Amino acid sequence: MVMMSSLLVMAVLVMVPFLLASARYAVVRTGRPGWLRRVLAARTPRHGLGVGASVADELHAFLNSAKRVEIEHRVEEQVLKDDALDGAPPRMGVDLDAGTAVVRRKPES
Repeated sequence: MVMMSSLLVMAVLVMVPFLLASARYAVVRTGRPGWLRRVLAARTPRHGLGVGASVADELHAFLNSAKRVEIEHRVEEQVLKDDALDGAPPRMGVDLDAGTAVVRRKPES
């Protein structure tokens, strides 16, 4: 009985994320229903990922510790500042002689 219940728990832990990811894929690809597609494709302010992608990442991180490290690294990269002195491409430039300032948006990744 204990072995059967542990098998059931393992099957649920494997099948539920797979079914959720499959349903998300189908909704985003077909666009129906529209309200659910907008929710799943909407960007979260913290990660910049869609809500469905964030949920899938968290479920993946629950099962695989390497994914947790990847998510933490992604968050850390967003916090770090890119300086031109570090070899990053310049996003801003101020020319005091000409009286102009240039500000470029970060490229979408």
